[in-house]
Amino acid sequence: MTWTTTMVISRLSRSRISCLSQRQSLSSTTQCAHIHHYHAKHATSSSLPTSKHRHLTIQASPPPKRIVDLRSDTVTQPTPSMLRAATLAPTGDDVLGEDPTVIALQEYVADLFHKKSALYVPTGTMGNLCAILAHCHYNKSAEIILGKNSHINLYEGGGYSNLAGVSAKQVSEDENAMLDLDEVQDAFHADIDDHYAKTALICLENTHNMLGGVALPSSYIDSIGSLAHRTWEKHGVKVHVDGARIFNSAISQSVPASKLCSEADSVSICLSKGLGAPMGSVLVGDTEFIRLAKRARKRLGGGMRQSGVMAAMGMYALQHNVDRLAEDHANAQYLARELKNAGFWLPRDGKVDTNVVFFGLPENCEFKKEELPRALYQEFGVKITGGYSSGGKLFRLVTHMDVDEKDVERAMAGIVSLCCS
Repeated sequence: MTWTTTMVISRLSRSRISCLSQRQSLSSTTQCAHIHHYHAKHATSSSLPTSKHRHLTIQASPPPKRIVDLRSDTVTQPTPSMLRAATLAPTGDDVLGEDPTVIALQEYVADLFHKKSALYVPTGTMGNLCAILAHCHYNKSAEIILGKNSHINLYEGGGYSNLAGVSAKQVSEDENAMLDLDEVQDAFHADIDDHYAKTALICLENTHNMLGGVALPSSYIDSIGSLAHRTWEKHGVKVHVDGARIFNSAISQSVPASKLCSEADSVSICLSKGLGAPMGSVLVGDTEFIRLAKRARKRLGGGMRQSGVMAAMGMYALQHNVDRLAEDHANAQYLARELKNAGFWLPRDGKVDTNVVFFGLPENCEFKKEELPRALYQEFGVKITGGYSSGGKLFRLVTHMDVDEKDVERAMAGIVSLCCS
């Protein structure tokens, strides 16, 4: 299908025309940008208009098919309302503690989690590292206990060792993302034997990414907190929750996030995953912990100036995009159900708590696993990731606010068409 559009082009430079082409949605505004891009790409300097108003009729191709991006919930685009909030945000110098929008965000999140204070940081990885540095500030021979498959252990550049300078005891999680309490106790070391580093911190992840978006219940986090704060009270062991998707966990269990984290000494909350902000995380804890975390943020290069522009979008995300996470969960559960019915292998017998789905190809599938992501994108316009688990046999799908029911149906149809035909 083609369409004819008449547009008036004033004295626009090539750079301005190219700039108008960056947005890729299918709205009427973006269709105009697509046409400008088409003209800029094919025009020569002599073909650009020279009169003040020159009418051109351009025959353009339809916009490309909508891409369904299921690689991660980090790929979302800020909404117009979110961008509007950024442009209206009052700002100051946050390194000096003077940005009113950042202050408002920090106070809002601290109150949500019933903690004393909060700190806005650029990324979730920095939030977790600031937490480790703060908890281990006065103990440079510290050791942390964490899950073998946790994001902190696998996907944060080894920062706890090469930047925070602490060692780690890695404990295997079960399929429900829980660390066995007996193994956690076996991993504990008091400051009484010169051979061992002293245990200072236990790190949990909720929801757990690599276990398939599993939501940890408050009862389990409470049991870890009881171990750290009561059984090991005299040793000062703390609990940190990597809550990059903590609101997914809260929504899936119909439990306030504050209750999920009541026994945690600190929590990092990502604003740029399912909540849809373009960047930023918030770290919460007590006043002294946040003071030390702020010092760590500075050492890591995370001090920002007029960061209220970004914080405003994070505030908008928290106030408007939490409850709708249930839609993402429903879409992920649809994918899991249909994949299982079609003969694909899924962890936990196909049970999905939130917005992350891992799957393996059917046993009789002749399609090579290495080729699936490329073929799915080229033939159906669907993006996924693969190479997970032992032998790289698993693929991951992550639903989010930029993916609707029709999108997941198209993704499902494409996967079945390629792997089951």
